[in-house]
Amino acid sequence: MDIRKLHEYSTYINHVLVMDFFYIIFNFLATSLILITIAFSLLILKIFIGKSIRNPKYSPVVGTVFGQLFYFNTLHDYLADIARKHHTFRLLAPDQSELYTTDVRNIEYILKTNFDNYTKGQYNKDIITDLFGHGIFAVDGVKWKQQRKLASFEFSTRVLRDFSCAVFRTNAAKLVMIVSQFAMVNEVFDIHNLLMRSGLDSIFKVGFGVDLDCLEGSNEEGNSFIDAFDDSNALTYWRYVDPLWKLKRFLNIGCEASLKKNIKLINDFVLKLISRRREQLQTQKHHNHKEDILSRFLIESEKDSDMDDRYLMDIILNFILAGKDSSANTLSWFFYMLCKNPAIQDKVVSEIEEHIGYQLGNGDNVEDFVERINDEILEKMHYLHAALSETLRLYPGVPVDGRVAESDDILPDGYELKKGDGVYYISYAMGRMSYIWGDDAEDFKPERWLNDNGIFQPQSPFKFVAFHAGPRICLGRDFSYRQMKIMSIALIRFLRFKLFDETKRVTYKTMFTLHIDGGLHLVAFPRT
Repeated sequence: MDIRKLHEYSTYINHVLVMDFFYIIFNFLATSLILITIAFSLLILKIFIGKSIRNPKYSPVVGTVFGQLFYFNTLHDYLADIARKHHTFRLLAPDQSELYTTDVRNIEYILKTNFDNYTKGQYNKDIITDLFGHGIFAVDGVKWKQQRKLASFEFSTRVLRDFSCAVFRTNAAKLVMIVSQFAMVNEVFDIHNLLMRSGLDSIFKVGFGVDLDCLEGSNEEGNSFIDAFDDSNALTYWRYVDPLWKLKRFLNIGCEASLKKNIKLINDFVLKLISRRREQLQTQKHHNHKEDILSRFLIESEKDSDMDDRYLMDIILNFILAGKDSSANTLSWFFYMLCKNPAIQDKVVSEIEEHIGYQLGNGDNVEDFVERINDEILEKMHYLHAALSETLRLYPGVPVDGRVAESDDILPDGYELKKGDGVYYISYAMGRMSYIWGDDAEDFKPERWLNDNGIFQPQSPFKFVAFHAGPRICLGRDFSYRQMKIMSIALIRFLRFKLFDETKRVTYKTMFTLHIDGGLHLVAFPRT
């Protein structure tokens, strides 16, 4: 074979190989596209078939759970807009319908009247267990009853109340001094970040008996814990709108890889603290060092072999979520509302002057002042209590929560639901419903909580669901109010607050708890 023919043959072979390569690629892509189309079609069929979409016995369908992805950054406002048209509505999921309601009758029914028929459900457990384990927010049945009983006893003890108040006063004084330094040099600061770190210091001291010192920035490990915990909160919530999260977790890619890394950091940090606290208790058996929650649970674990360190970790992590996020977030929104409503800020100042007994501007020492904030004074602060409650009405710590039906049922509004369907009450939307709170529902108005004599009047917990309701009502409600009152009294007594940028839109980051997205940047001025 001459060189010319060999070259032609080689060119022909290369051409055939290239054509074969493109043919293989084309077939692969075509097959993949067909498989993806089939899978997508099957998913659509699974979502819509058997859901009684046009049956008026069931609540109206407004979309699918995956459609929330397009509104994710403003999800709670999106749900509130729908709730203004439909007090109960449905989003469809592959295996069930997800009912969302703002109807107070429905909420009382699922949280109290027919409590036994509504559980966390496997759908929710699959999503949250990696982060919350078998803690009180993630379990039902025996484990919930056990933790509820223990926690109920602990929160009712005078020892824990006195210990927690001492911790709150100490951290309030620290925070006042830090913010006062910003005020002295007219420097902008992020109060949301400061409150989060102060809140974590408080709950770690009350929960673990540990001085974390995150507020003063001296504990890098603690600061890493905060970042990992908040990121995990957001990444876990993302699973509700991500149809591929289980595949990503299996392959350990993307956001699931980040979540796994964060959860390992969280678990290692807490397990180390538990181990250290257990060792300390062994050497302090004859001393009264059992004020913190962990120490008291460790004592209880000696009677119950099932309460190993990992189970204790789950229990404590749930306390951290409740203790840090709920109070710190509420206080952040509270100061935002005070800045938007300076007349209300002045009313809180007047109440502090009236009941604490000090006139502003006379050079009071911060530590001495906070020591005077006792239970008797806190009980008299009706306007402050109303302002905090009004903040929670509009900016609840948990904006959406719910249960899953264990059997077919009919809600008080007449809509039916099937076994396995979810029922979610939208606290954020409820606070904005005029049919619940009146035409001024979207206004910040603490006076709505006061009677003609200025005395605080509580609302039905099924109307004001910030602390849940029924048998699972939050045990730490009074604990949380006490912390928020002490912190806010101390800060408002010594400082006046304004928004750094009045034109900037302040909104939330979509996660389990209502964080302010990007922080809340304020300027403060000493009160004179």
